[in-house]
Amino acid sequence: MSSIFQTAQNRDIRQLGINPNHWYVVARSDEVTNKPLGVTIWQQAIALYRDSQGQIHALEDRCPHRQVKLSHGQAIADELKCAYHGWRFNSEGKCTTVPYLAANQKLPNCKIRHYPVIEQDGFIWLFPGNVEPSTEPLGLPEWEHLNYIATVAIIKCNAHYSYLIENLMDMYHGHLHQDLQAWAEATLQDIDEDANRVDAHYQAQSYYKIDKIWSISQLFFPALRRLHPEPLDVSYIYPHWVSTLGKDFKIYCLLCPVNEIQTKAYLIHFTSLNAFWRLHKLPIWFRRFVKDSLFGAAQKLLDGLVVQDVQMIEEEQQAYLQNSQTRNYEFNRALVNVQRLMKNQVDNS
Repeated sequence: MSSIFQTAQNRDIRQLGINPNHWYVVARSDEVTNKPLGVTIWQQAIALYRDSQGQIHALEDRCPHRQVKLSHGQAIADELKCAYHGWRFNSEGKCTTVPYLAANQKLPNCKIRHYPVIEQDGFIWLFPGNVEPSTEPLGLPEWEHLNYIATVAIIKCNAHYSYLIENLMDMYHGHLHQDLQAWAEATLQDIDEDANRVDAHYQAQSYYKIDKIWSISQLFFPALRRLHPEPLDVSYIYPHWVSTLGKDFKIYCLLCPVNEIQTKAYLIHFTSLNAFWRLHKLPIWFRRFVKDSLFGAAQKLLDGLVVQDVQMIEEEQQAYLQNSQTRNYEFNRALVNVQRLMKNQVDNS
């Protein structure tokens, strides 16, 4: 077999839909209040809102009266009220009130779609499929864990989601990021694959070692960094992505594909404090204070990575739109596995 994989950017990939029978992240928890939030997951407009008890609900973002967006309205008690004429809908999508209905008139027999939705680990997870969910959201166990410091960045790119996944799975583009990159000299070791995931195992040289109290300062001062070998594992756990670098860092990318040429995602970076055994003996309130105080510690690094990657991803998309028949010459065999997984998930949905 040749060491070069000649892969075509064919329409099967770059215009591929999604498997809706999975949990996708559509918002952060703090983005959703009693003022509805409009989001889109693969061409489906959805209104998210909190009821009087703080519970999250998700309805089709459309009032059946005049087809305007319900996300322009407001939550009243446990219902969503349209801003245009004041029609109200319960969490099941059934019309409950028309303010100007005459005494001899009945409520319209109309119902909009409601979606299974879960608030978990600081994010809103939504299931857009037409079947009952048979799985749980991927979840972020590090989100509440006191030994992990989190940083969150939002990715918005004008490109098909496949480009983002391939970028995340390909550890050979580290030189693009230079001082922002946490590792260097990645070498692909082997790949594991099943019906729901692809795991690519690299060996890399990490710049960071979080083992002393001042170690966190390496995030801010490049001169303190020293290369040392660490395993680098990246996984496409459909439809999301997870990466671990040694024992110090873990990153999630939670996908929300919008349409064929727009993708939204949340990138969550965790720095581990597991090496600080003395910290673990301190009171819980103090450890929580440390965790909360250091939230966003890697923001500059993460935002810089996103800007650089998005530029490349959007250029790939534009090149495809200009000439979809142009072939790529790909050395990283993990991307072949990733494309196969995307196709199989959609074909079997």
